[in-house]
Amino acid sequence: MTVELADMTVEIVTLASRPELASLLDGFDGAWPEFMRWDPMGALFYAVVEEAYPEHALVALDPESPDRAVACAFSVPVAWGDDPLPPGGWDRMIQRATLGRTLGTTPTMVSALEICVQPDLRGRGLSGVMLTAMRANAARLGFDTLVAPVRPSGKHAFPEVPMEEYAARRRPDGLPEDPWLRTHVRAGGVIESVAPRSMVVSGTLDEWRGWTGLPFDVTGPVEVPGALAPVYCDVTHGHAVYVEANVWVRHRTG
Repeated sequence: MTVELADMTVEIVTLASRPELASLLDGFDGAWPEFMRWDPMGALFYAVVEEAYPEHALVALDPESPDRAVACAFSVPVAWGDDPLPPGGWDRMIQRATLGRTLGTTPTMVSALEICVQPDLRGRGLSGVMLTAMRANAARLGFDTLVAPVRPSGKHAFPEVPMEEYAARRRPDGLPEDPWLRTHVRAGGVIESVAPRSMVVSGTLDEWRGWTGLPFDVTGPVEVPGALAPVYCDVTHGHAVYVEANVWVRHRTG
């Protein structure tokens, strides 16, 4: 798939078709806050993506800079019935995909996990291009539904605001106030619910100090740059916990 943007051409391929590109997926330094790399569920996906999910890994290349991925997108096939989408969000979908792969369960839909754009290339529409590519890839693989536990891109500026309240904010034209939620809705996605514990990252106080550079020396909520909600610090017991809510969005791929 080749897409022409205003100032660049992007070629999007699957890792299954170009396995030699796997090493480029490590070249997104600074794209996410460091603490997000330590959600323990993440290892169940990222450690095996090349072997287990190459058809669901998309890599975007600029033909003029073929040694660098400009964006990537990951998803997983899952078996999910008519029940509401889970409060466990991102974590739950990785768990469900892992169990399904182990047990040989037939998947019924695809869940997005991540769309990532190089920090210096943001603002050019690449995230929307990757969302379109992810929907098309799900359809190519025979799925009519793509769900996404969306991490609203502007929520970090309002860590104290509950996700339900933030996700409900609308512009005068009726579209979501949040830019990333707005991109999903413009692409045909329907906001269904909030996943209140989509990602959970816990660690010792020393680990949190290393991840954030903050002291973590007072019990209570700590506002961490890039976090969508405060991290709760417990000095007495020597640990801190971050629970991130996401927003469930459902897309039809046809």
